[in-house]
Amino acid sequence: MIVSASRRTDIPAFFSSWLFNRIRQGFVYVRNPLNAHQVSKIDLSPRVVDCIVFWSKNPKRMIRRLRELDRYYYYFQYTINPYGQVLEPNVPAVEESMSTFRDLSQQIGPRRVVWRYDPIIVSEKFSVDYHIRSFQKMAERLSGKTGRCVVSFVDSYAKTRRNMRSIPYHEPTREQTVELAGRFATIGLRTGIEVASCAEKVELGALGIEHGKCIDEKLIEEIGGFELKVAKDESQRTECGCVASIDIGAYNSCPHACLYCYANYNHALVRDNYADHDPEGPLLFGNVSPQDRLTERKVVSCRIAQRELFSSKE
Repeated sequence: MIVSASRRTDIPAFFSSWLFNRIRQGFVYVRNPLNAHQVSKIDLSPRVVDCIVFWSKNPKRMIRRLRELDRYYYYFQYTINPYGQVLEPNVPAVEESMSTFRDLSQQIGPRRVVWRYDPIIVSEKFSVDYHIRSFQKMAERLSGKTGRCVVSFVDSYAKTRRNMRSIPYHEPTREQTVELAGRFATIGLRTGIEVASCAEKVELGALGIEHGKCIDEKLIEEIGGFELKVAKDESQRTECGCVASIDIGAYNSCPHACLYCYANYNHALVRDNYADHDPEGPLLFGNVSPQDRLTERKVVSCRIAQRELFSSKE
């Protein structure tokens, strides 16, 4: 089983104490986002967890406690964008984020910290030239601290349009997409950072950008030294190349309050849910009620080879 922590919220930034408590207890409860009264108990023991994939814009609080994950394989998807408080009100400034990125890379190694530059939003302020200059500056600062950057172009979901109605923007045109992709790939070659796309319909391989996987079985195999048998995640979009994982986060719970975020679509709920968070509780927020149906989800390791390496993590 691969654990995603999390596409739905920033667990490292805001809920790391809860995560470490769940690791220590060996299980977590996750409420089904499509059926609020269905709660799953998920085993988090190292015997079934093949890898934990962290998604964050500020994992600073986790760095000093990473030794508590010594029995697990894991890597970080670390987003650093050049938008500032205009679009990311509660995300640290770029310089602070890059400093934390370098600290994390120093501790766990560059292959286990994937830089995300996404979503790419084009507007009068955030022009194509602005993105090229910003990407180059960041890539130069992160050179040697990561081996990969994942980029994606904003998808104009209804909730994204609603949250950003005060900021004129548009999805990049095909010409803008090609120009950005080509320049990013060139910068990546110069700085030693492979650039891959995330769930993009446009084919950019000729420009040097291949379709990437955020939940990447090849990277997990490289990190863990074993082979996996795991299928594509059918719950994601057709263009998404990620393999199957179990997400332990929850929507409407991230205080970063990024305007483009698809995971926060009710700001009043974000405040209420965050206030209802208990670091000692099995759920990210709230409690299991008598109306809920709690079931134990059957999970197994996806490893098919070199299992003897696993014993060294016990």
